[in-house]
Amino acid sequence: MDTSEKEGKLFETIKLLDSYLRNNDQKIADILDEDVSFGHSNGWIQNFEDFKKDFSSKKVIYQAIHQTELSEIKHYKNTASIRRKIKVLGTYKNQDFEMKLALLEIWIQKNTGWKLWSRQSVEIKP
Repeated sequence: MDTSEKEGKLFETIKLLDSYLRNNDQKIADILDEDVSFGHSNGWIQNFEDFKKDFSSKKVIYQAIHQTELSEIKHYKNTASIRRKIKVLGTYKNQDFEMKLALLEIWIQKNTGWKLWSRQSVEIKP
């Protein structure tokens, strides 16, 4: 698989991640590494089991996730580092929210495709 093909697969997987989050689709587990770490903008950190439990309980419900910028892609062996910005609308504990987030995502290429290994989000204040 050449570099542009690998990158195309990665971008497809990133779109899937956003779609699965937005649709509360349990298939999200298929693209998460078992060692995944989510760092949320409120300081909350989740591992794979925490994420699955909270996701299935619909603790956070996303109405929309729009990528507004892809600012950096770096590759090292079977790892890719992505910096991007997204705009999200959703509900957390019955409170609606809208925010812009800067994300740093680390993806690992495995036999079955790309898996999210780590993600850190930071809120971009207006």
